[in-house]
Amino acid sequence: MDQNLKSSPVRFVLLDIEGTTTDIHFVHQVLFPYSAQRLPEFVKQHAHDPLVREAFQSVRETISQEEGRTLDEAGCLQTLLDWIATDRKHTALKQLQGMIWKTGFEQGDYRGHVYDDVLRALQNWTLKGIELGIYSSGSVQAQKLLFSYSEAGDLTRYFSRYFDTRVGAKRDVESYRRIVTELNLPPMEVLFLSDVETELDAARLAGLLAKQIVREGTTPSDRHAHFKDLLAVEQLTTGPQADLPRR
Repeated sequence: MDQNLKSSPVRFVLLDIEGTTTDIHFVHQVLFPYSAQRLPEFVKQHAHDPLVREAFQSVRETISQEEGRTLDEAGCLQTLLDWIATDRKHTALKQLQGMIWKTGFEQGDYRGHVYDDVLRALQNWTLKGIELGIYSSGSVQAQKLLFSYSEAGDLTRYFSRYFDTRVGAKRDVESYRRIVTELNLPPMEVLFLSDVETELDAARLAGLLAKQIVREGTTPSDRHAHFKDLLAVEQLTTGPQADLPRR
């Protein structure tokens, strides 16, 4: 049993998506191919959309800084397609993917996968008075879409905050410091759950509680306590209601 989860109430649970709430295969085998197939036509149809122009400019700046090259429109598009193939965690790409996925979710082309334990864990944490949030490389828009159109129904009512790469990379300690500052909570009252060891390393260095979720195919960490699913963690957490005197 991981005793430090009971040492003081957890007031906020921050959840990763891929490999934690959602099967990574859904993201890589459904969402990524969907965005790659539709990106060229989407860009053509929305060429004058300020968000698309902003994303393309960000791609140009990144390639200029990293490779010293200047990209035209076709070069930007190809770079974005390459980034989808390599799962580059770039804010511009994630913004465009979120816009494309919106159509797919709304048309019913797919529903957001969540593991069977997710709904009950969210319900139980909420009953304990624990707030919930998401921190994912996918855009906030994409996060909300996945949970709005999930296989378990609309789960967005359980989440009060969403964070993406605009606060920083998930393996960067400063990202987690920014998050707890925005939450206005002591780091030790925030529990971060992820399947990725290096993300947990960064969260712990920022002072957060950090625990690993080990789904099928995940390699257990030897640096972090690990659990088979969210319910296994939820059963050990006490929330703010634990501070209230019993009648």
